[in-house]
Amino acid sequence: MTKRRGQKVVSTLSPLEGRKGLVYARVSTQRQVDEGTGLESQENRCIKDLCASGMPYVHSFLDSYTGEGDFMARPAMRELLAYIDARPGERFLVIFDDLKRFARDTEFHIKLRTAFKIRDVQLKCLNFNFEDSPEGRFVETVFAGQAQLEREQNKRQVMQKMKARLEAGYWTFGTKKGYDMVTHSAHGKLAVPNEEGLTMLKPAMEMFAMGTLVRKIDVCRFLVEKGFWKNQSPEKYIDKLVYMMRDPFYCGDLHYPSWNVSRRKGQHEGVVSLEVFENVQVRLRKDNAGARIRTDITPEFPLRGLLVCTECKRHLTAAWSKGSSKKYPYYYCQNKACGLYSKMFRKEDTEIDFKALLERNTLKPEVDKIVSVVFDRVWEQEVSNMHSQERSAEQKVKTLRNEIRELSDLVIKAKSETLQRAYEAQIEERAKELECLEQTLGGERDLKIPYRTALGKATGMLKSPISIWDTVDTVEKHRLFFFLFEKKLEYAKEGGYRTADLLSNTRLFEEFATANPLDVEAGGIEPPSESVYESA
Repeated sequence: MTKRRGQKVVSTLSPLEGRKGLVYARVSTQRQVDEGTGLESQENRCIKDLCASGMPYVHSFLDSYTGEGDFMARPAMRELLAYIDARPGERFLVIFDDLKRFARDTEFHIKLRTAFKIRDVQLKCLNFNFEDSPEGRFVETVFAGQAQLEREQNKRQVMQKMKARLEAGYWTFGTKKGYDMVTHSAHGKLAVPNEEGLTMLKPAMEMFAMGTLVRKIDVCRFLVEKGFWKNQSPEKYIDKLVYMMRDPFYCGDLHYPSWNVSRRKGQHEGVVSLEVFENVQVRLRKDNAGARIRTDITPEFPLRGLLVCTECKRHLTAAWSKGSSKKYPYYYCQNKACGLYSKMFRKEDTEIDFKALLERNTLKPEVDKIVSVVFDRVWEQEVSNMHSQERSAEQKVKTLRNEIRELSDLVIKAKSETLQRAYEAQIEERAKELECLEQTLGGERDLKIPYRTALGKATGMLKSPISIWDTVDTVEKHRLFFFLFEKKLEYAKEGGYRTADLLSNTRLFEEFATANPLDVEAGGIEPPSESVYESA
């Protein structure tokens, strides 16, 4: 409605006239989400106020996001802004219960206010009056700063209490896979192994520890088949599996390095024994043997870093010793507390004995066939996995392309630069992922040549490791060593290498080839008994 006064036109239209009411509510704790009362009470109060003022109520946007920081991380807030942007011809008022529900961070409070202002949206808070004046904006900033202070103080108090619980041996974060969080009369919230932890994860870790399940992908397949993980292919879970197998929580211990909580005995029961857990760590380190190769190895001392002292179990080092007329090469123990400290082992004797050991590890001719059979099966399995991964990648490419198209449309429709930048950042993130996937999918691959090369290299190392040792550089010598032997070798001046407790890949194939099939138990795979580890 307007009135003419001379040549001037004066508007008497109320700032709220013609607007529609949108309700925003948010809860900040999981307890409020579970009980369901926080959001409902906020929404009812806001709708009641809209009705009392005669403004039409249109829609509610309810957030259960419990994180801090950027308001664009809240799903309902994003939906609210997108809802407004999709209706440029309509005018809105957004109402909420308390200033703390709006934002609890001063910086993002101001940014969110600006985001609504450029959309010509009026704000109303039931517990605070917005005033568009210097004094009003100052008071609003003070209240926003106070809300941020309270949030940060609460966070500090919660973290202090959680750290105290961690130090007492109680897990205080989300539930671990294979466990349930239950309320215990004496302990409060306590992690307890559940059925999937005891009947699926426990035998999987035990079988990996003893070598029944050889590779990490084999463990993942076992767990997927048992239903421990669902909806994705086994190879998708390898990273999760490694994280779990390295977590001492699963053997009853607890640590949290981020808060300087060192490893200690937890109050919860472990899924596996400490012995099984440590055996798993040995297997994992074996898988990453390449990372153990020293960077200071030299051709003149190829065994440095591969030998340990029989008495103190420390590494033997190597150096040249000056004699009366010339220098002589030796390996020796440098641990001053060891009885063999500075006892010299002639380089020539040490390396001749090692080559003799390699010759004893030569693959017997009758075992050659089983190597090829095993290699064929593993290769076929890996090729199948590769094709499965390619199909998943192709589907992911289609999904990413669709998402990029949808986000591009949203950029065009967005009325604010803030929203446009948010959408553009999402497009850039998906475009990078798409580029990486498309590079991995390029072209057909002929696997026959790498198959023959890999088979020849593997069988060659097993048939005649000594011939390989003599022809490769020092780094390759170390890789060959970790291919053949489970651990570093003990060497003594009297008796040479102690090999009674060693298990090499060569011996493993020979055991497979010479085993009596009647001695192998039939039926399904059962978890290993404790006696297996006691005798290992």
